[in-house]
Amino acid sequence: SLLQLYSQPATDLFVIGLQEVNATPVRYISDLISEDSWSHLLMDTLAPMGYIKVTSVRMQGLLLILLAKQVHLPFIRDIQSTYTRTGLFGYWGNKGGVSVRFSFYGHMLCFLNCHLAAHMNYVLQRMDEFEYILDRQDFDMYNTPQVLDHKVVFCFGDLNFRIADHGMHFLRSSINNGRFNLLWNRDQLTMMKKKEPILQEFEEGPLCFKPTYKFDRFSETYDISGKKRKPAWTDRILWRIKPKATETEDENRLTSSSADDDEHPIKVTQEMYTCDVSYGVSDHKPVIATLNLEMRKNVETPLVTLTVEGHWSADEDATFTYTILENFESSTWDWIGLYKVRGRQTKKEMSKNELNLLAGDYVLGYYSTNMQTLVAFSPTFQVSLRKLTSVLAFGCTSLFSWLVWIQILESRQAVMEGLLPENINGYEK
Repeated sequence: SLLQLYSQPATDLFVIGLQEVNATPVRYISDLISEDSWSHLLMDTLAPMGYIKVTSVRMQGLLLILLAKQVHLPFIRDIQSTYTRTGLFGYWGNKGGVSVRFSFYGHMLCFLNCHLAAHMNYVLQRMDEFEYILDRQDFDMYNTPQVLDHKVVFCFGDLNFRIADHGMHFLRSSINNGRFNLLWNRDQLTMMKKKEPILQEFEEGPLCFKPTYKFDRFSETYDISGKKRKPAWTDRILWRIKPKATETEDENRLTSSSADDDEHPIKVTQEMYTCDVSYGVSDHKPVIATLNLEMRKNVETPLVTLTVEGHWSADEDATFTYTILENFESSTWDWIGLYKVRGRQTKKEMSKNELNLLAGDYVLGYYSTNMQTLVAFSPTFQVSLRKLTSVLAFGCTSLFSWLVWIQILESRQAVMEGLLPENINGYEK
């Protein structure tokens, strides 16, 4: 329900922002060494449905995860991430922002996950922190060095804005009767949008769901502790389409790009904006938005194409070809990997002789070191025999030729049965 998995049409990108993730020293170091547990959980659910984790960025308790349909990955380029601390005068990362930016079919997008200062009376500090994050986050991109330079920015997280002035009885009565509109004009974020030019550039759907804070954990009951904190829409999802440039700025831009933007403007429409009160692990309820991004594809040609030739088996050399566009900045550190396609798990009793450890559906993926991401996939193909341990492939292009070795790394069971060496390139598998 949180990921709206069965909505139609299927989602193209999932962007998950978390705040106050378990950041004890042992857990934090463990997540830095290996993939964090949230990514594992999400991929256990989404990988069988054809999604791939593109990247993630973490700053203590703040975590941002980007996942995409495999078909889009060749057109997600120039991925960069960064973070900004605002806790303890900028020295502590319990508050602040983490972001991921990338080019999506030639359009520059940025996703910013924030956790701003808490408490009712700190509304001005929240604004200062928000502007500080936008100002301090830099990317090594000539055309989009800062967050607001991107064509579309999505900002979300625990922004911590509260509902001012109203008493507890009026708040709870309005919420229980579903009359949320009575609270909108005292929502601090709504009030600040009338004063702050930077917020006026951001859009948000109507707040037609319960305030998402503060709940007793594992319940749908608002705080009944001695503190009795007032309910509030602390958790928000905003977006901003870059305003049209001024005349002076237009003179410095490429005329063709400007004309194309005017003729085919990007549109963002919100299909859904709600919260899911069934989740009780936090004193906040998770907020969900389904957004449609309408744009013209400026890039439609993959940088690399991979083609598998013939039938792949253990007893014969396996061959594939790859083609690289002339303008692609390849590196001698690029590599091509063999990935087993994950399917939905089913439990079935099998004898040892029936167990085919290496058989199944696979894809080849080309990893670009310069771009730090996979930029191409082959169509899915089958490996039918269990003895395959390595593949020698030879590729020639007008730019260069090289040898590519693909190692299949499998389970300890495969090692025990002698299908794989115990030590590969100095690493135990």
